[in-house]
Amino acid sequence: MSKSYDLVVIGGGPGGYEAAIRAAQLGLKVACIEKRIGKEGQPALGGTCLNVGCIPSKALLDSSYRYIETKDHLAVHGISVKDVSLDVSAMLARKDQVVKQLTGGIAQLFKGNGIDWLQGTGKLLAGRQVQFIGLDGSTETYAPEHVILAAGSEPVQIPVAAIDGQRIVDSTGALDFAAVPKRLGVIGSGVIGLELGSVWRRLGADVVVLEALENFMPFLDRQIAKETQKILGQQGLDIRLKARVTATRVQGDQVEVSYTDDQGEQKETFDRLIVAVGRRPYTDGLLAADSGVALDERRFIHVDSQCRTAVPGVYAIGDLVRGPMLAHKAMEEGVMVAEIIAGHTASQVNYDTIIGVIYTHPEVAWVGLSEDQAQAQGLTVKIGTFAFAVNGRALASNDAQGLAKFVVDATTDRVLGLHIVGPSAGDLVHQGMIAMEFGASIEDLQLMMFAHPTLSEVIHEAALSADGRAIHAVQRKRK
Repeated sequence: MSKSYDLVVIGGGPGGYEAAIRAAQLGLKVACIEKRIGKEGQPALGGTCLNVGCIPSKALLDSSYRYIETKDHLAVHGISVKDVSLDVSAMLARKDQVVKQLTGGIAQLFKGNGIDWLQGTGKLLAGRQVQFIGLDGSTETYAPEHVILAAGSEPVQIPVAAIDGQRIVDSTGALDFAAVPKRLGVIGSGVIGLELGSVWRRLGADVVVLEALENFMPFLDRQIAKETQKILGQQGLDIRLKARVTATRVQGDQVEVSYTDDQGEQKETFDRLIVAVGRRPYTDGLLAADSGVALDERRFIHVDSQCRTAVPGVYAIGDLVRGPMLAHKAMEEGVMVAEIIAGHTASQVNYDTIIGVIYTHPEVAWVGLSEDQAQAQGLTVKIGTFAFAVNGRALASNDAQGLAKFVVDATTDRVLGLHIVGPSAGDLVHQGMIAMEFGASIEDLQLMMFAHPTLSEVIHEAALSADGRAIHAVQRKRK
């Protein structure tokens, strides 16, 4: 006879495991179904994020930045380093160890919270039943009171660049190159393409990024996007816009890529090619035809503002549903749903303050509306900007590229958005998020005391700049 559960979660990524842990904390009997097998051939929790996404890519970004900093940028500090060498296998081993530590930690949290980890696949059936097929082939059907669908997403594949796992790879394959490619092609200038391109550029590859769109990162504030493109170009990323790939051909140990741009038909040859054109919800095999859960034309699951599907007691979160595909968004949705199930009906996620971060160097981060978005909504805005180039802490660290930009409602004085390209942008942007969460005015930030010398002073000066009050920049006088 099947075990009885209050909640079954299908998917052990960030949204799923946080939902399971929070529900268990609140007294529910919980099972979490996860099928992933890690690099060592053992079952692994943590989903894409911990295993082949956020965490391993950040480990490589950090290692590669330390390498290029040691190799090329210490002389300004009076430090001479000779015979700097690169051990790619050791770098990859460190990355894998970080992953192993974190995924193992999730398993221990499951054990400590009394959560049953069901190793295999799950499918939602009619009547809110869940079919489980174990990795050993065994089958079981559960009838929990509640189900959370948290299966995540997978890389989008395109017919003109079929993944072969050797010369043409997706984001997962790009984490494990045994050697630095001499020439690396990247299809897509989104977050994943820029981060992985940055890793291998720092390690010595000539990197060409082919982007079909006319504008670089159109989801960014235009001023921030322009500055980011300039900085990454200075670092050696060859970003080609309006470059639509039409064909690829593997010839021996190289990949020939055909694409069109304003000049017509073009060809490039690479040692490796990364396809990074986005991700799609992983709904294949997740839902029986009569499950009652509906998908839209892009295969996202229909949910309301609290992640309820059309089936009572069934929820869907994270990359399966509307909104940005971000681990922290999935985490917050998972916790929200767990609390709703436990009776905390006031739980909610503020989708207006979801932060985005690109972990290049410098980092790019944003929250809220861009200048163009605010104006498109008919809002009258005022803008405050400040550059890291005149910040004492940034200059002392020899890390002073970029700027911070506030978008402010000129009528109410409320903060509408904060956009940053610069050192530690992913941390600094939370100051804007907190201001928005609490409905702060830009004057509130202006009146706060920021420690000196810190990078946060850039945020303070940008806030002051919105009213022509920045101290360390010459501004037009305002009444």
